[in-house]
Amino acid sequence: MATKLPETGLSRDEIINHLTDLKKDDIKWAEGRTPMFIFKADTELSKLTQEAFNLYFNENALGAHRAYKSIRQMEDDIVAIGLDLFNAPAGGQGYFTTGGTESIMCAVKTAKTWARDKRGDPKFHGNIVAAETAHPAFRKSCDLMDIEIRKYPVKDFRADPAALEAAIDENTFMIIGSAPCFPYGVVDPIEELSEVALRHDLWLHVDACVGGYMLPFAEELGQKIPVWDFRAPGVASISADLHKFGYAPKPASTVFFRSQEHAKHLIFFYNEWPSGLYATATVVGTRPGGGVAGAWATLHALGHEGYLDVTRRLLDLIARYKKGIEEIPGLKVIDDPQLAIIAFTSDEVDLLQVGSHMPKRGWLPSFLQEPKGMHLMLSLIHEQACDKWLEDLRWAVEEQRAAAPGSEKKVDVVY
Repeated sequence: MATKLPETGLSRDEIINHLTDLKKDDIKWAEGRTPMFIFKADTELSKLTQEAFNLYFNENALGAHRAYKSIRQMEDDIVAIGLDLFNAPAGGQGYFTTGGTESIMCAVKTAKTWARDKRGDPKFHGNIVAAETAHPAFRKSCDLMDIEIRKYPVKDFRADPAALEAAIDENTFMIIGSAPCFPYGVVDPIEELSEVALRHDLWLHVDACVGGYMLPFAEELGQKIPVWDFRAPGVASISADLHKFGYAPKPASTVFFRSQEHAKHLIFFYNEWPSGLYATATVVGTRPGGGVAGAWATLHALGHEGYLDVTRRLLDLIARYKKGIEEIPGLKVIDDPQLAIIAFTSDEVDLLQVGSHMPKRGWLPSFLQEPKGMHLMLSLIHEQACDKWLEDLRWAVEEQRAAAPGSEKKVDVVY
């Protein structure tokens, strides 16, 4: 039976009690029991950023240019910090968005308009070439904008520049690299993709939604990170989420462009209605001012030293998880995780079946379908859970080894 609007409003206590009851079966994320969706540096920072968010709870960032100049100033500060972190040349430009999907859509829209202007063809749709590991947001963007997307297999879990180049034709206008890709947590060879982009005069977008606000600090701490940002001269745009390893409250992401000449192709102008000029640099119109304030507070509360410290702790935690996984007989970590994603597989036991045992002990599993395996995206919220998760993973492996043949259940591999 469909829910109807109540005849009279509920009291505050009734609402809070009901919401609390609704949450009782949700995954216990605060205990580190989900392998994704939550990114946390520390509790005190979370309290501060929530306070900053609430200070701008009612403000609409759509009005930043006219009504809320403080939001405009915070956005400008955030963009300037990102341009500096990602080694943008003078004249680089960026925008604050609500998430990685929107940032990617902004980049695709910008590249498409750039290609239309360059070709002098306002109806050109063309195609994008991307590795099979590219985020589904590129497919979504192409579906929305009537663009063909051409996928090719990876080599050693990374984008293969030779395969990419072979897929290019006269209608290709954009190519994609990931830093890192979500399935395997490894950084594509961006410098080689940059050479392809320059050779064919193509737009290269680097999807650093996962790694953008961790990569500079990991590199500074000595991680062997390949060049991935604007230091590669063919990189035209970068997407990077503040609400992942920038540790800002959701929704908060950024998209950056090598130059204002590139960025100008993003802006939407419309003046053919009674209310006058409407202009935005994002897909959405209304955006929560709290997201901007929370991101600004996070960047300024942590600062350079704070991000270094969080990243150092996270790299140590990744090493703990990696070592623990590899100590379980039959399991092997895919490649050499450089950032916060660990993917692992097995030649001896079906990890989809292993993962299906984990909810019995309160864990939300994350899977890979190619190769068949399991997956983690770690933040410091997982420090407290490490030993128990590894203990229960070992238990789940043993449970599956002991399972009767034919007892396998269907496991849906869903993000």
